[in-house]
Amino acid sequence: MKHSLVALFLAIATPAAAQDALVTTDWVMQNAKDPKVRVVEVSVDPGIYEKGHVPGAVGFKWHSELCDPVSRDIVSRENFEKLCSRAGIDADTTVVFYGDNSNWFACWGYWVFSYYGHKNLRIMDGGRLKWEAEKRPMDTTAPLYPPAKYGVGAGNFDLRIRLADVLGIVLKRKEARLVDVRSPEEFSGKIIAPPGSAELAIRAGHIPGAKNVPWKKAVRDDGTFKTVEELRKLYAEAGIDGKGTVVTYCRIGERSSHSWFALKCLLGYDVRNYDGSWTEWGNTVGVPIENESGSVWTGK
Repeated sequence: MKHSLVALFLAIATPAAAQDALVTTDWVMQNAKDPKVRVVEVSVDPGIYEKGHVPGAVGFKWHSELCDPVSRDIVSRENFEKLCSRAGIDADTTVVFYGDNSNWFACWGYWVFSYYGHKNLRIMDGGRLKWEAEKRPMDTTAPLYPPAKYGVGAGNFDLRIRLADVLGIVLKRKEARLVDVRSPEEFSGKIIAPPGSAELAIRAGHIPGAKNVPWKKAVRDDGTFKTVEELRKLYAEAGIDGKGTVVTYCRIGERSSHSWFALKCLLGYDVRNYDGSWTEWGNTVGVPIENESGSVWTGK
């Protein structure tokens, strides 16, 4: 009876989305070959998939297949449909994402698929790091699946936010809470971007009014997400308690997708990802910034 009450309490206390959004490496091991399941790797390093991946997984390149190759935007609806069709993904396929860097771009892929209305989505908790640490099998052969028919409607704008609307929040014309998920050094303006980053902004700092909750605080050392209770406490300390709309941003939208996933899919909050992020805001003429370090980036 005691155990039944505990299970009931956990079911009530944990959002249904949190129970569905994550799967374990064991689950992937058992279900990767299910024709109704498609495992997808989206890694920061676009060449790491070819060096070895979860058997049966397809690889999506974030910079050329999940982004528009010309404009600063996510993949178009037409190209998204083609990408899914080539991977044998239809509207009923359960798509399981994983990748390196604690699933940064895996969460980006999850967010893009959510934006285009795909329903059955999961993240393999822990990503490549956990799969490799457990010495699970890796394959270097890219699988070929029969093409599928895939069609989507317009994007879900409740999951995304644009520059004009973020400016409206800063100018108090719109109500929302901004969460900057970059490192404290980026947030303060001490550095413009992590070392080796190619996407830069003219100015350093953060969007006025934003709270800094680095993405890394949401995961454990093995790359798995912390518990719902731990996540709720983490964001509550920054004033994010599930009331009202939350906007996440980083530098180019991938780390903010990771925090978007934690807030939206694990905690069930109303969250929008600002994928323009600091490379858009920090390069835009006429928008306000806050720079606690007092630095002025010169490009040198």
